Amino acid sequence: MKLPFLFAKRFVAGETLGQALPSVQEINNKNIAVTLDLLGEDVTDQQTADETVTEYIHLLKQIQEAGLNATISVKATMLGLSIDKYHCKENLFSLLEVAKDLGQFVRIDMEGSKHTQTTINLFKEAQRQFGNHVGIVIQAYLHRSRNDIEELADLGGDIRICKGAYNEPEDIALQNMNAIRDAYKSYVKVLLKKTYYPRIATHDDELIQWVKQYAKKENIDKCGFEFQMLYGLREQTIIDLVNEGYNARIYVPYGTMWFPYFRRRLAERKENIWFVLSTLFKQ
Repeated sequence: MKLPFLFAKRFVAGETLGQALPSVQEINNKNIAVTLDLLGEDVTDQQTADETVTEYIHLLKQIQEAGLNATISVKATMLGLSIDKYHCKENLFSLLEVAKDLGQFVRIDMEGSKHTQTTINLFKEAQRQFGNHVGIVIQAYLHRSRNDIEELADLGGDIRICKGAYNEPEDIALQNMNAIRDAYKSYVKVLLKKTYYPRIATHDDELIQWVKQYAKKENIDKCGFEFQMLYGLREQTIIDLVNEGYNARIYVPYGTMWFPYFRRRLAERKENIWFVLSTLFKQ
């Protein structure tokens, strides 16, 4: 299904890096860091996976040259995980070599549950070789995340915690929002206790207020963790957090393969559909 980019532009900064960079600079000017996310997943041919690595390396160099306060996020299936996990590892390590040379950072994004264990294994290998130049994402709604959080926190991993955006069955993931929030809170406690700088990704007011209150109660400095949100969502909220003294980051996606990402954003909250429709009528 081919839709015009007009539909997605609330959540996607552009179809090219050149189109996205002005948004990145504008966000940086508000004292908010950025993670650039070249959209795409489930690559099925090796040439495309290898070309993606080249694009990611170019992205790291562009960030460096432009002097941006930005890092990158990658999906393992974009690097060929679904084709050959060993070649995917080679692609990831090639990218991380460049990131290390540039003093940069690469976050390995989390995808659907069928890739969770392989992605975690890949991260653990990468962390042993590249240390604090690589991080991972854990999704709070997965039943397995309780063990994953403990293990990765004990390894000193750089962990981004989010609720989870993929449609997973009941035997794999929590379905009730209150249960997801409770799990999320318990994992944030672990990260704040055991890791150097947790990345707390949420647009949920209840969770944001809880994190602020918990950190204050535990005498955790505002600069000891980072709130993260997605491009096009809760813009004033993240500005308010920065004004209150918290560190903040916005995930800025771009690229031509935006439809799966766009669809997940619409599925998360019905309000997002109204955001898109209202944007269209303002053109």
